[in-house]
Amino acid sequence: MPFTPANSRVSRVCPENSFVTPFKLRVARYLDLVRWNRPAGWLLLLWPTLSALWIAFGGFPGWHLLLVFTLGTILMRSAGCCINDVADRDFDRHVKRTAVRPVTTGAVSVTEALLIGALLALLAFALVLTTNMVTIAWSFIALALTVLYPFAKRFVSMPQAVLGVAFSFGVPMAFSSVRGGDALSLIAMQSSVPLLAWVLLLGNLFWVLAYDTEYAMVDRDDDLAIGMKTSAITLGRFDVAAVLLCYLVYIVIWDAALTTQLQSTSFYAAVTLAFGQVAWHYTLIRGRSREGCFKAFRLNHWLGFTLFAGIAASFAIK
Repeated sequence: MPFTPANSRVSRVCPENSFVTPFKLRVARYLDLVRWNRPAGWLLLLWPTLSALWIAFGGFPGWHLLLVFTLGTILMRSAGCCINDVADRDFDRHVKRTAVRPVTTGAVSVTEALLIGALLALLAFALVLTTNMVTIAWSFIALALTVLYPFAKRFVSMPQAVLGVAFSFGVPMAFSSVRGGDALSLIAMQSSVPLLAWVLLLGNLFWVLAYDTEYAMVDRDDDLAIGMKTSAITLGRFDVAAVLLCYLVYIVIWDAALTTQLQSTSFYAAVTLAFGQVAWHYTLIRGRSREGCFKAFRLNHWLGFTLFAGIAASFAIK
């Protein structure tokens, strides 16, 4: 801040101002970096993870696992934002929606972003350390997928599929936290995650394809100009149909996988409400407007919450 009589007067009246204001500004930039004011991102990760946790445990899993996976989801999503913004900093400045991100504008340096991302990932890992060795082993695969995704957008025509696996990996980790142990081996890792978990992961992958394609539809014009690869570009005029199909496949897979375990009115009502939300999303994205597609993406977490609520209620009334 340049020295002026006005600044001098402020410093004499409130000498801590020169320290407090930069500190608050720095914290605000860091919070912006991790999308603290946009919880939709971590909610999209949270609901399928908690659903899997309830299914694996057969109901409420206890406060320990609930806190581990809730806080871990928030921390890892925040770490992923740091990694993503560093990887995309040269592309983001050409996209209307991302041009003001703190790494892109230089408000937060690359080194700062990487250090914050590493710290958040370590905090998440500290939570995983309170589970079991098998879950710890699975967490390294989850971390690798988190790091891989931002770079997949350069080479893969449907990078949303990579994101789908990364965003769904809380499902097998939830099962392993309940069924795994401290005897670490490939057999132990395989046995800790039953076929049901992989089926749910597959279904959830289609949900990620649906909502992240909506997200990509917002930036399609900008992404075409800079040569970024996205599902919205790859699908072209079939984007809306593909989004609807992915939603339907997601719900059908989860319904088919869980219907024998959750034969309750609560679960069937949740599935019906989920189909209703898909119809609503169609009305938002059919015109392919930026506003409609972005609104559809932002509100997607309600779809995940609906199925989670149906699953949790089903176990509660057994």
